[in-house]
Amino acid sequence: MAVRWLCSLFGKPFDGGKRMDHGGSQQQQHPMEPQQQPYHPQHPAMMRLYEVQKEVANLGPQVCTFSGMQNDRDYKRLERELMKLQLDVDQVDTEGKPELQGARKRAAQEVEGLLRYLEENATHPSRLAIEHLSNEARQLVDECVVAPQRSGGVAEINDELVDALQELVLKLTQVKTEGRVPLRKARYRALTRLCAVQDVVEGRTQQQTLSLPLSGDTHEAVHRINQVMVKVSMARSQLVALLMGLSGRDSCAHLSRILTEMQVELDALDVSGNAAIRNYRKQVVEEINGLLKHLDLEVEGDNTHRYDLAQNNSIREIEAVRAHVSHLREGVLRHCAMGDLGFRPKAELQSLLTHLDQVDTAKNPCIREARRRAVVEVQAIITFLDLREALARRQPCANEHPSHHAVWMVLGSLSDLQAQVLGFDGKRADKSYMILEELLTKQLLALDAVDPQGDEMTKVARKQAVKFAQNILNYLDMKTDEWEY
Repeated sequence: MAVRWLCSLFGKPFDGGKRMDHGGSQQQQHPMEPQQQPYHPQHPAMMRLYEVQKEVANLGPQVCTFSGMQNDRDYKRLERELMKLQLDVDQVDTEGKPELQGARKRAAQEVEGLLRYLEENATHPSRLAIEHLSNEARQLVDECVVAPQRSGGVAEINDELVDALQELVLKLTQVKTEGRVPLRKARYRALTRLCAVQDVVEGRTQQQTLSLPLSGDTHEAVHRINQVMVKVSMARSQLVALLMGLSGRDSCAHLSRILTEMQVELDALDVSGNAAIRNYRKQVVEEINGLLKHLDLEVEGDNTHRYDLAQNNSIREIEAVRAHVSHLREGVLRHCAMGDLGFRPKAELQSLLTHLDQVDTAKNPCIREARRRAVVEVQAIITFLDLREALARRQPCANEHPSHHAVWMVLGSLSDLQAQVLGFDGKRADKSYMILEELLTKQLLALDAVDPQGDEMTKVARKQAVKFAQNILNYLDMKTDEWEY
């Protein structure tokens, strides 16, 4: 029972100990529910089953947090130990006694459940997707950074590489984890490494624009600083290789020692009060510190508060804002339904946008995306209020162009549809979603059919209306894409 309780803490409830109720359906025994009285505690069979239970309790947390693949050493170890326990359970002699047979069956279910959970997560489609994206990033970094450096050439660090890395980061944030700890850990581990590589690469791009190194004729210390700069450049490529699993025999600890020795060497230099050289040394030290901060990633993801972003303070801030936005949205929709346009919490919504701008994302792509989505939610309400107010103030003149009038008619329909989208709380498979999507698409087609007939005001209005309709569609998609941090 301890294992089932442990697994329930780590994500997907453990189902190894499911039992059948009188109707034939599966029931999950509560982790705190007392066990049946054991049969003869000193019986050899029961003693062996107790030992198995202890070993299962030890392996349970390891299985429930394992985030690797089937070819990983730890997977094979866990699988081997669980299969050994399975064999031990099968060999327990119950002497045909029902009580012992029941105890052995429960022990076998615990072991089988862990084996199944281990395999499910290692072969889950999302886990395979994470591995595929990681391999794609590894190949990209190897070709552009690591391989050229090892062959004595120059790494191809450019905007194309930075953009390609950013695209892979975005794809990783979109991988669904279903709340499973192993999948969340795997995605977090891949993201932290790729973001670190991104940071190192972008830092290198910025450094290439500096007028460094200084001429060795300036001061005798400059020559030694220049030598350190060459070592830093090599260390940068080593770090990237380490982060992407391309390092061979190198280790983070070894690279950390090398970088620390460089710092000691720089600290020992006598720059004789020369401001330019002192600033040069400072920049090199900052470059080394920038590399050192990424060398703790070997254990990244072991801390629950890191991969479980629900515990992250920035996410909590964002969620608090979203809760406030939800309350304001309900109020806006309620007053609009009654025809009351007096409720306009626009200043409050603008203050929430300012609050979101100040949320620290720590360069975490998942937190950045969570903040972006919260910003979109606020902006959707603001644009809804603005359009409602514009429609209420509108007083068409007698000689208004027919095409311009047609655009405003569509905007009126879009306003009504946006109210439904703001209040929508379903999934893409829902009939109401499909109806909303179809109605919004029809409004886009209606705008396409509007002929401005050379009227510039109509052209501008139609262009803005098209953008408005597309934003509503995008917002509807965002609400239903089941994104998770």
